[in-house]
Amino acid sequence: MRPMIQGQLKITLQAILACLLWSSAFVGIKLGLPYTTPLQFAGIRFFISGVLVFPVALYFNPAFFRILKDNIRFILLIGLLQTFLQYALFYTGINLVPGSVGAIVIGSGPLFIAIVAHIVMPDDKITMKKALVILFGFSGIVLVIFGRNKGMSGAINLLGILILIGNNIISGFSNVIIALEKRSIPPLVLSSVSMVFGGLLLFLFSLPVEGLDFSPKPPVYYFSLGWLSILSAVAISIWVVLLKKPGIVVSDLNLWKFLIPVSGAALAWFILPEESPNWITLTGMLITAGALIIFNRLSRIVKLKTAHNNKNNS
Repeated sequence: MRPMIQGQLKITLQAILACLLWSSAFVGIKLGLPYTTPLQFAGIRFFISGVLVFPVALYFNPAFFRILKDNIRFILLIGLLQTFLQYALFYTGINLVPGSVGAIVIGSGPLFIAIVAHIVMPDDKITMKKALVILFGFSGIVLVIFGRNKGMSGAINLLGILILIGNNIISGFSNVIIALEKRSIPPLVLSSVSMVFGGLLLFLFSLPVEGLDFSPKPPVYYFSLGWLSILSAVAISIWVVLLKKPGIVVSDLNLWKFLIPVSGAALAWFILPEESPNWITLTGMLITAGALIIFNRLSRIVKLKTAHNNKNNS
C-alpha cells in the first residue's frame, strides 16, 4: 500500500505545481496585455511554449517524428481544442464581461469538467461527496472574487458569460479526450506539437481580427511574455503527463484547479500595487483550501480501502 500512497502523493504534488504555475498567469497577463492585443499575445505565448518543449521532447523521444506522423490527427485535434479554441474563447469572453463575473465563471471550471467526465467517462461519476466538495470549493472561489472586485456592479454581458462557459466545456472535453486516448503518445510530444499548432492558429486568427502589432514594447512586456511561455510549457506538459497516467480520474485531478484563482489572488497582492486582501477574500481562500484538504483525505481513504479489498480478494 505504501507505493500506492507515494504514487498518489507524487501526482498530488505535480498537480499543485501545475496549478500554482497557471495561477501566476493572471499577473503575467495583466503586466503584458496593455502593450499588445489579446489573441496575438496568446498566440505568440503558446507558440513559444511549444518550441521550448520541443528539444526536451526530442531528447526523451528519439522517434519524435515517427510518433508525430503516426498520431498527427489526434495531436492536431488537441492543439485545436486545448490551445486555439479554449484560449480564443477565454480572451474573447473575458473582454465582454466585468472582471469579477469572468473570474467566477473561469473559477467554476472543475465543476464543468466533472460534469463532462460524468457524461462521457463511465468510471468517473459524480458522487454525492464529490458534488459537495465541488460546491464547497466553488463557494470559496465566489468569495475570493467578490472580495477582490467589491461585488458585481454594472451590466453583465450574457454573451460573454456563455463564451466563457464554452471555454470551460472545451477544457472539459479536451481533458477527457486526452485521458481516454489509449495510444501511447508521449506526453511531451503531444504538448509540444499541440501548443505550436494551437499558438500558430491563434496568431493567424488574430491578424484579420486585431491586425499586426509592430509597436515598440517596454521590457515588462518581454518579461511577461517569457514567463507566460515558460509556465505554459511546464504546466501543460505536467498536466498532459498526469492525464495520460493509467487509472487517473479526470474530475478528481481537475479539482486542484480551484487553487488557480485563489493562488492568483495571493500573487496579485504581493506583485500588483493596486491589489490588497480583505477578510472576505481570506475567508474564501480558507474555504477553498478546506475543500481541497477534504477531497484529498477522501481520495486517500478510497484508495486505501480499494487496495485492502484487492489484497483480501487475491
